[in-house]
Amino acid sequence: MLHITMVGCGAIGVGVLQLLESDAQMCVDYVIASSGSEYLVRQRLAGFRQPPQVLNAVPVDARPDLLVECAGHRAIEEHVLPALERGIPCLIVSVGALSEVGLVERLEAAAARGQTYIQLLPGAIGGIDALSAAKVGGLDAVNYTGRKPAKAWQNTPAEQVCDLANINEATVIFHGSAREAARLYPKNANVAATLSLAGIGLDRTQVTLIADPASDENVHHFEARGAFGGFEMSLRGKPLLANPKTSALTVYSVVRALGNHAHVISI
Repeated sequence: MLHITMVGCGAIGVGVLQLLESDAQMCVDYVIASSGSEYLVRQRLAGFRQPPQVLNAVPVDARPDLLVECAGHRAIEEHVLPALERGIPCLIVSVGALSEVGLVERLEAAAARGQTYIQLLPGAIGGIDALSAAKVGGLDAVNYTGRKPAKAWQNTPAEQVCDLANINEATVIFHGSAREAARLYPKNANVAATLSLAGIGLDRTQVTLIADPASDENVHHFEARGAFGGFEMSLRGKPLLANPKTSALTVYSVVRALGNHAHVISI
């Protein structure tokens, strides 16, 4: 039995818990909620057969097999770093947080002191294994384009670029480095950060973000060139109904990663 502590219980967390209910080899013992939101989270979990205990910090005597972060960037500081220091392996969904200067090094140092490890989850994008392999031989360029429905960019800097409610054609809202994309659009640019960390880095990876009023999907496309040759990949993901900023594939990515830890055969 794999014992899991989950940080965050928004749209991604609830989706993961729903899919794990039928897997007897995994158990989420604790959900860590932000202070003041515990009651709301307990309401979200009320319909589960065996809802996890909801707390606002990992208990000092708890030793989960894995801690899974799906709460957003602040959770890295508040919960992932301390868990690594205690020797708890961590899976990170909010990869865009690693665009913050020095955070990767802090995570590495904490994991080294705790003699544990960190796994960055691919979330809404595929091809990370091929991109990481290509990096070994040498990469020359990685270009990523993210296209989402206009409403997915609400409450972001895109609102200063165009009138999201009234645009009638696909509109570029950002073009630049992956580091800048992750800084300006932290809830939308995890894919760009993931591609960067697997490939040529946050400053060399080029990103274009598009608001498309005609789209009902989150479309991710990237191209890579290097010593290995070249490849490109497109994914057309349905957004989560509970959160249009997030692709449903992100939930499945978390469940797959947990299954690889819990099951005898992994792929």
